[in-house]
Amino acid sequence: MQAPNVLQILPDPAAGIALTLDFCGGPGGNGTDHAALDTLKRLGIPATLFLNARWIHHNQTLAQELAAVPHFELANHGTRHAPLSVNGKSAYGIAGTQSSSEVYKEVMSNDDLLTEITGKRPRFFRPGTAYLDDVAAEILLALGVVPTGFSINADAGATYPASVVAAETAKARPGDIIISHGNHPGSGTAAGFSAAIPVLLDKGYAFTTLGAALS
Repeated sequence: MQAPNVLQILPDPAAGIALTLDFCGGPGGNGTDHAALDTLKRLGIPATLFLNARWIHHNQTLAQELAAVPHFELANHGTRHAPLSVNGKSAYGIAGTQSSSEVYKEVMSNDDLLTEITGKRPRFFRPGTAYLDDVAAEILLALGVVPTGFSINADAGATYPASVVAAETAKARPGDIIISHGNHPGSGTAAGFSAAIPVLLDKGYAFTTLGAALS
């Protein structure tokens, strides 16, 4: 269950579909699904990329390159990839932050890193596992960033096969926020996107970054 004040659907569905990819970093998570990124570049699909500090540190040149892609937007996926909590609540077996000060560090350390890369503060934050409690959400708002969830889980942490990724992605309608992952090469995400995105485009649906949708 998402906390209140979390962006789960776009406030104006006419803005289109927001495709987001998480780059989580850490053990087993520092890779890059270049095939998925190449599909988005080839089709000209706007996307919001949530980068974790651990992934950035292992992919510094690529992070700079992604920041330079005009239809990509970089967003904050935390420093340690921790669920955002003020009492240590865990999600998917990952321990969350344990205090307001830890929430601040989880957000702002990577905020500084992304600001250095892009020249501006990231506007959106999605915590590790996409979990945050209501107090953490209020802290994010006070820090001037938008706590971000999703309405469609396209790849379940890059564990779905391509056929399921395609089916879940194809469910999207204007106003939906799709969560997927860009740090697991060899997953079904890229092939699923290649199958589903043209179908959505043929239906006349547009894609948008979160920032463009909320501008």
